[in-house]
Amino acid sequence: MLAFGAHPDDVELSASGTLLKQKSLGNKIGIIDLTRGELGTRGSAETRTQEALDSSQILGLDVRENLELADGFFEENQESLLKIISVIRKYQPDIVLANALSDRHPDHARAAKLVSRACFLSGLVKIESIESGISQLPWRPRKVVHYVQDNFTKPDFVVDITDYQETKMQSIAAFKTQFYVPDATGPITPISSKEFWDLLYGKALLFGRYIGCKYGEGFQSETPIESKDLMAI
Repeated sequence: MLAFGAHPDDVELSASGTLLKQKSLGNKIGIIDLTRGELGTRGSAETRTQEALDSSQILGLDVRENLELADGFFEENQESLLKIISVIRKYQPDIVLANALSDRHPDHARAAKLVSRACFLSGLVKIESIESGISQLPWRPRKVVHYVQDNFTKPDFVVDITDYQETKMQSIAAFKTQFYVPDATGPITPISSKEFWDLLYGKALLFGRYIGCKYGEGFQSETPIESKDLMAI
């Protein structure tokens, strides 16, 4: 399972519980950050890089890479698509998690479309990409789903992350420049307040309520969710 985020911490905020659950089931997990988050009001590209490394340790990621697209200015063009295609073919994920299809930050929806398109193009044999001087083979993930972010969107399905909620919050807290820290100095942002921290728990509780568990993460699917056994839903 490979999760893409427009910025370092996007995945931690909305899908890291799901990654932790997959890791516990014996699956490999990874995060690909499209940008370094260099336009963030607090912190810098350098501090966010270190914070991402710290978070990766907490989550036990098998891989994390940053494609170093331009924060705020990356576009859905050939250069960006080929960077994402290359990393998809490199790691050959079965499932891809991507940003929300619509959200407060315009980078999120743009990243969602960019990653989704790259996942399709990655399966085309006539598109060439090279990794370490070797031509890559085509690879198309089986499914692309989008995690719910800042704007509330009714999910198509919810993952029970009750056993992983606190570790998820630890991975978010690793981004010390971005989120609530008592007695911290610096400009106040929409995500740096104690209220936002409390909201993260509230959202997890809300999604959990939908499926009868304590904490959950919500996702939207581009395609119908298949099931070989209706009783297993």
